[in-house]
Amino acid sequence: MYAIDRLLTLLSAKGGAQYGEEAVTQLEHALQCAALAAAEGAPAASIAAALLHDIGHLLHRHGDSPALRGIDDRHEALGGKALARDFAAAVAEPVRLHVAAKRYLCAADPEYFARLSPASVRSLALQGGPMPAEEAARFLALPHAEAAIRVRQWDDAAKVPDRK
Repeated sequence: MYAIDRLLTLLSAKGGAQYGEEAVTQLEHALQCAALAAAEGAPAASIAAALLHDIGHLLHRHGDSPALRGIDDRHEALGGKALARDFAAAVAEPVRLHVAAKRYLCAADPEYFARLSPASVRSLALQGGPMPAEEAARFLALPHAEAAIRVRQWDDAAKVPDRK
């Protein structure tokens, strides 16, 4: 319970901050993402990963909107590592891999890139851009790649202002 209390405290303290350049807060984005996962009947671990996928944004020390300053905050690695201490791989790994999933989707689906928000396009450039074919094949072979792809898709849809 200590880990959950710690996460709830972090979300309570920092979740009201704006989610990068998007028109929602960090907490609104997290809750929308988890709600989308739940609405699809996703497993509990995937719902938890959806809720916590951007927790690294609340843990890094780069200040607000680091991508606007050309900084990749590596929030996926930071969040995945933090969650791996207290949660199963089915929660932590999709968090760690959700940026790689964006890079994969940009390479695998030409229409996907066109749907990204301007902020997500900006961060994609800092995160390495679309994956080359060999890297994409290695990504897909990872145990939690499919869950990370779903988290990424919910992530993209979880930026709606005033959504309850």
